[in-house]
Amino acid sequence: MRTALSIAGSDSSGGAGIQADLKTITMNGVFAMSAITALTAQNTTGVTGILEADPKFLQKQIDAVFEDIRPDAVKIGMVSSTGLIETIADRLKFYEAKNIVVDPVMVATSGSRLLEVDAVETLKEKLLPIATVITPNIPEAEILSNMKIHNEEEMIAAAKKIYKNLGCAVLLKGGHNINDANDLLYSGDQIKWFKGKRIDNPNTHGTGCTLSSAIAANLAKGFDLETSVKRAKDYISRALADMLDLGKGSGPMNHAFDLKDEWKEEA
Repeated sequence: MRTALSIAGSDSSGGAGIQADLKTITMNGVFAMSAITALTAQNTTGVTGILEADPKFLQKQIDAVFEDIRPDAVKIGMVSSTGLIETIADRLKFYEAKNIVVDPVMVATSGSRLLEVDAVETLKEKLLPIATVITPNIPEAEILSNMKIHNEEEMIAAAKKIYKNLGCAVLLKGGHNINDANDLLYSGDQIKWFKGKRIDNPNTHGTGCTLSSAIAANLAKGFDLETSVKRAKDYISRALADMLDLGKGSGPMNHAFDLKDEWKEEA
């Protein structure tokens, strides 16, 4: 069985972060493992507290995984400080990790900032250059490219600039009033658009975590990057289309929409 490691923060309400990653990786047929960067007190309406992990303890978590069950892919989500970013980059280089997917989480869906300002440069210098692919949304891509993005032409320009500066493939997620959920993959030699129809579902908590984890799971299974993105897009579309409705704010999607038979039966 293929394996994948998620290095991210915990979401107490279960819709994003480590919890979404583990559900997604499992439902995509890969054994899921975790290294937790932070505990968060959050729900569908916002984040009320963050308790960051100690960098040395994060190192112990990563070492424990790689020294016993080496992951076939690594997904990295919320990393809120310079010390944690440096620790992750150091350990992944040490173990020569493959299939690294980084979701450069800077702002939660609810609008809460999750990355310290001074950590952005460390992220760009130490972690993103070793990634196989990064998955920024429009606001995150604007920070990484230092340019404003108003249309699809500017999406292409930003992706090319990020690739040139960081050397990693870029899956620039559309939306944010630019297009109808169309994502752009730029890997240095080609531009590939993944067309998506916007699903009329206000419950989008954890979509970024879910997409990047699904990409990592498919890379772990041996699919190439383009195919992994396509499969991940299809998975998240079906999870959103299941129309789960929980919470008072932007709720989670149903990661287990395809769970069947006796394990889904209710009392």
